[in-house]
Amino acid sequence: MEAIAINDFNNQKIKESEVIARILKGEKELYEILVRRNNQKLYRVVRSYLKNEAEIEDVMQNSYLKAYSKLYQFKLEASFSTWLIRIAINETLKRLKEKGKVYPIQDLSKDTAHTLVLEIPDTKQLSPHDLMIQKETKLVLENAIDSLELKYRTVYILKEIEELSLKEIAQILNITVANVKVRSHRAKAMLKEKLYELSNDTPIFEFGFNRCDRITEYVMKHIS
Repeated sequence: MEAIAINDFNNQKIKESEVIARILKGEKELYEILVRRNNQKLYRVVRSYLKNEAEIEDVMQNSYLKAYSKLYQFKLEASFSTWLIRIAINETLKRLKEKGKVYPIQDLSKDTAHTLVLEIPDTKQLSPHDLMIQKETKLVLENAIDSLELKYRTVYILKEIEELSLKEIAQILNITVANVKVRSHRAKAMLKEKLYELSNDTPIFEFGFNRCDRITEYVMKHIS
């Protein structure tokens, strides 16, 4: 079988099932493909629960390592990202439990929301004026989303930003599809219409290339 170049990790012609099959056969270096494909998505999900950046990265790293060690248990009935997110949420809840801050997802309150402003280390070249507008827009969007209760914030991020299906979100959060629909509707209602429209065109909660490299290098080092 033709070798897969790591630099082609975003090439959608390389099927996820093929990558996983080859990893399980011993080509563990290909796990980097799965890590890089999922870094942005996983970061956004974990960030909806935690506010400390170092803690977020630690949870991400632990989740990737646990997913790798249990990869043989993964069934291709769902996507790898769905399975990985479930692992990450469990890791996050376990960490919160250790701090005495665990609540049933259905009963989470506004007290768990935070207004952490994400510093974005990698941006495209913009004029100072355009860069200022972009940062201000991101700040408004991030604060608006952060102000949502966790159960609504998580669904909003998974559905509207990561564009997961209702079924996938239901599987990740272990709730019904009907419940996902209700939370999604309420989340949108809580955000101003203008902010909701902007969120479709503005990249938010970005996980920059430098941080992506750092997470990836850490995971690959620890599975080698």
